[in-house]
Amino acid sequence: MAARAGPGADWLPPRAPGGPVIHTVEMHAGGEPLRVVLPGGLAGLEAPEGLPLLALRRRLLASPELDGLRRLLMHEPRGHRDMYGALLARSELPEAAAGALFVHNEGASSMCGHAVLCLARLALDYGLRRPPPAGPGEVPVTIHCPCGPVVAFASWDGRRSGSRVRFHSVPAFAAATDLTVDVPGYGKVVVDVAYGGAFYAFLSAERLGLDVSSSKIRDLVDAASAVTEAVKAQFKVCHPLIKDVAFIYGTILTDGKDAFSDEPTNNICVFADAQVDRSPTGSGVTARIALQYHKGLIQLDQTRVFRSSSTGSLFTGKAVKEVKCGDHNAVIVEVSGESFYTGTSTFTMEDDDPLKYGFLLK
Repeated sequence: MAARAGPGADWLPPRAPGGPVIHTVEMHAGGEPLRVVLPGGLAGLEAPEGLPLLALRRRLLASPELDGLRRLLMHEPRGHRDMYGALLARSELPEAAAGALFVHNEGASSMCGHAVLCLARLALDYGLRRPPPAGPGEVPVTIHCPCGPVVAFASWDGRRSGSRVRFHSVPAFAAATDLTVDVPGYGKVVVDVAYGGAFYAFLSAERLGLDVSSSKIRDLVDAASAVTEAVKAQFKVCHPLIKDVAFIYGTILTDGKDAFSDEPTNNICVFADAQVDRSPTGSGVTARIALQYHKGLIQLDQTRVFRSSSTGSLFTGKAVKEVKCGDHNAVIVEVSGESFYTGTSTFTMEDDDPLKYGFLLK
């Protein structure tokens, strides 16, 4: 049947018989995109027996069919090499509004702070979490991430959510400080490694002969990617409780301004396959706060402002509570920012399209 001109349930182009029709909600926080697939929106992601979220992540990474759908949504021509997404599933945790699998150009992450800022709003507006009957206020929303449950607090005016959201992280900690790694093309470089739901390497861009605010993005990406590969090869990360998250996700280059100040500090996060975060990076802010606290540069409840060197967008972060994570002295970090809706999309594919699962250009 020919497609009808005009919106409606059958307003779809010719497509593969029985092929996927994937509806998404499009959002961003700090300029970093988020393409959201609602629970039940990706066939095969959830098993009838109700697998735990970490098992679903393993299934996503191991399944050629599911990985093909990830690439379909993230890669060109439907996305781009810096697209980011959240595949929502029903969580085994009764308190969670949803479980979230965070996907990008290379695979699936263990945590994404900018996504949590978006998903807290979406959970209220799309009925995944019932708002309280009392009316306007701040509503707690639990998002089950692969690294663990994260509690967000979304503003609510009685009818819809507001753009301002904050969340409390999983336990965050410093994994290594003043670690010397040999980076091809840059020599021996001193880095720190910290965990904020994902593991990152941190260093001032100045140590690589760059300026995080004025150097070309390509130069920053190349340098950060080289550091990531060097740290992966020369340092083994370990999480005391969750084996699945024990990998270096990326490198965050900073302006070196780690001591407490009311002035914003700039950084750029390069993760996965040389993917650039447009936001200040929520899980990166979490890890960087944990690192600063570990070094005695900030105290509990001292708020730092973090600015993305690529878009100028701002997140704030502060350590709010000391906790333990295995043998690590850790902190719970509060990250705040704004998130916004940008639209909705519907994606299909044709069987004879040789690029139906997408491609990436470097």
